[in-house]
Amino acid sequence: MVDPVRTWPIGEKPVSVRRTEKGRHADRSSIFVSLLRLRYQLLFGLLLTSVVPLLLRSQGDLAQIWASPSGRNTLLGTAFAVVGGVLILRQINRFPGVNDTYYVLPSFVASYAVVLIGFFLFRLDYSRFQFVVSFAIACVWYFVAFLVARRHELLRLAVLPGIELRDRGRVERVHWLKLEAPQIPQRQIHGVIADLRVDLSDDWERFIADCALRGIPVFHVKQAMESLTGRVEIEHLSENTLGTLIPNRVYLHMKDLIDWLVAFLLLPILLPFLFVVGLLIRLESKGPAIFRQTRTGYRGQPFTVYKLRTMISAEEAAEKAREAAITRDNDPRITRLGRFLRRTRIDELPQIFNILRGEMSWIGPRPEAKVLSDWFEGALPFYRYRYVVRPGITGWAQINQGHVATDHEVLEKLHYDFFYIKHFSLWLDVLVLFRTIGTVLTGRGAK
Repeated sequence: MVDPVRTWPIGEKPVSVRRTEKGRHADRSSIFVSLLRLRYQLLFGLLLTSVVPLLLRSQGDLAQIWASPSGRNTLLGTAFAVVGGVLILRQINRFPGVNDTYYVLPSFVASYAVVLIGFFLFRLDYSRFQFVVSFAIACVWYFVAFLVARRHELLRLAVLPGIELRDRGRVERVHWLKLEAPQIPQRQIHGVIADLRVDLSDDWERFIADCALRGIPVFHVKQAMESLTGRVEIEHLSENTLGTLIPNRVYLHMKDLIDWLVAFLLLPILLPFLFVVGLLIRLESKGPAIFRQTRTGYRGQPFTVYKLRTMISAEEAAEKAREAAITRDNDPRITRLGRFLRRTRIDELPQIFNILRGEMSWIGPRPEAKVLSDWFEGALPFYRYRYVVRPGITGWAQINQGHVATDHEVLEKLHYDFFYIKHFSLWLDVLVLFRTIGTVLTGRGAK
């Protein structure tokens, strides 16, 4: 199981605090420790999801079932699916704010679907009963295991004197222990937070060295808060803050190809639906069904974005263009149908044409109206850096914050965008996709 809190030990790549084995969870019962460890999750998971369905199918005659190709293929296939589902969960849970139980079902749906596709492609015999029972047991087992473990979690972090934790109110299930002297606390701690950019006294440097020798991770305060909140607050652009500044080029090109293929396959399905919704928009209020707006996109280039119109069409004076580009809470310009389209995000679907034209991605920082982006560039430092990846229909900032209107909210959104760019990867996109589905179903963050 992977903790929703992500942190960086000195000189190492990001890891979860919970992966520190030595001395952790000493105050919990052995069953909870077992549930939190990967080896026990896999051991019990494989036994339950692979062997139990085989026993149910065989009714005690294991030799006969094992002798059949369908029995062996299903046993091996479900084992691969369980391992795949756990790996997907571990990768997704590297990011802040992840509740393991929310992603059990989609993770195992994906892993079992891949195995099922493999059965069809290679024309392998398999047992439907054994496969379905295995999938059901996997979902129940990992949901219960993660739920029980999460209910007994509390991360304890020791903080060196003089460190300001401005965003501590954003973090849940963390106990902050303020250190008064360079002595390791008697209670179990999962890490120490220090400002590694300042000159520490000899006593505190010895303390940090002792923590490392005892297997207690030491984290730099800025990177620790970034991993706890999912936001990157920057003071100046540097490789130390944002990695290599340029996201992974291999994944960047692979994502472009996937975006285009998915849009191409969905276009015939969405066109009739968009046509019907467009007619309803025209019947409700005057004006075109499609709303067009110039926005700033990839590498700072302007482009025309397409959306279903959700507001009353009106000509706006040039001096009010910036205010008109911002959607407020309970905006009176939004139509009744428009509120539904916004809540379900259906109004964003015409942007599939922007994806086919290479102007947008399914997932990425949301493109702002050009009049707004020009304003933000003048007011916020490094705002243009968000153009280093293609803008998306949904993104990390949208699932964590929703729509924004004030300068302060825009700055927070920028911090979320920078976190996405820094951790630009397939797994972060998968997490955004899963949470976007939940946002669509609940309507959270719509205006």
